[in-house]
Amino acid sequence: MRQKAALREGDVRIPSGCAIAGIMDRSGARHDGSDILKSIALMHDRSNGLGGGFAAYGIYPEFAELYAFHIMYEGKDARDRTEAYLDEHFASEKQERIPVEPTRGIQDPPDIWRYFLAPHPVRLAMSGLDEAEYTMQHVFRINADIPGAFVASSGKNMGAFKGVGYPEDIGAFYRIEDYRAWLWTAHGRFPTNTPGWWGGAHPFTLLNWSIVHNGEISSYDANRRYVEQFGYECALKTDTEVITYLFDLLARRHGLSQRMAAHIMCASAWDEIDKMDPDEAAFETALRCVYASALVNGPMSVILGSDEGLLALNDRLKLRALMAGEKGSMVYLASEQAAIEVVCPDVENVRSLEGGEPFVVRLEKEA
Repeated sequence: MRQKAALREGDVRIPSGCAIAGIMDRSGARHDGSDILKSIALMHDRSNGLGGGFAAYGIYPEFAELYAFHIMYEGKDARDRTEAYLDEHFASEKQERIPVEPTRGIQDPPDIWRYFLAPHPVRLAMSGLDEAEYTMQHVFRINADIPGAFVASSGKNMGAFKGVGYPEDIGAFYRIEDYRAWLWTAHGRFPTNTPGWWGGAHPFTLLNWSIVHNGEISSYDANRRYVEQFGYECALKTDTEVITYLFDLLARRHGLSQRMAAHIMCASAWDEIDKMDPDEAAFETALRCVYASALVNGPMSVILGSDEGLLALNDRLKLRALMAGEKGSMVYLASEQAAIEVVCPDVENVRSLEGGEPFVVRLEKEA
């Protein structure tokens, strides 16, 4: 009897929502994963057990200049093929299984490894690409061409820890309290376009970018066609994936600031532009025309992590909740205010982020 293929992104639709959270120390001081775990666990009912995950920045200081690949394997053949591919295109400093803890509620996990890599110098020179573009292209090739292998994260001094399960169970499985980071983001998933699988859980990452997202954008197809023109492969068919690629295209490739990239994605409405001074109106009109297909419509709240810090963004109509608070050098974000207060009861300057206005927090200096 022929085995039925596992369902993937795009094969099913389950309308609903998610939970997101972020904790950052602007000073660059690193903190273990206990607070982010407690924050996302409080929003348990926003998830349904089909996905949870965390992104952490600053966790590999001893390998800070190397790309840290977190790769999930469904079998030994996938690992053998992937490691042969990596040996051909990268120089490996270290590789090992990611330590995990058997956890109730986590079933049939893949074999999860991490690799600390630098692009092969000769192959990099022959490619004519910079190292970030070179690395991105090979991440795409592994994910597209090696069945049973998925690169969960590929940035420097950061990593994604994600899978199928409630986020508090995923955190226990990966032992995230053993890691120390200056920025943590977390996601509890209630999938809208997937039955849930390990690679499809959030955060979605590319190079040093990571995205946790609550929402369902209606502009997905226009955004997808746009980024595919620039060589991005939307294999997962999710809006989170396409938002990540938009940030990479606008910020890394086009050289725009993260704030400007977010403004393009939530650009001013035409009736607002009509009321602006002529110079400002001309600038906003140019953005709307040049980047028309980068406009993101529909309900969303997003936390973007990078080596520069974090950026949070709501859709212009504020159709998804996202709260922010501060205490000293600490910045807290969450879908619910209670998820902030549970880890910082005396948090200050608590507010709901404005729709369409990027909230940017920059890293002052990495400790």
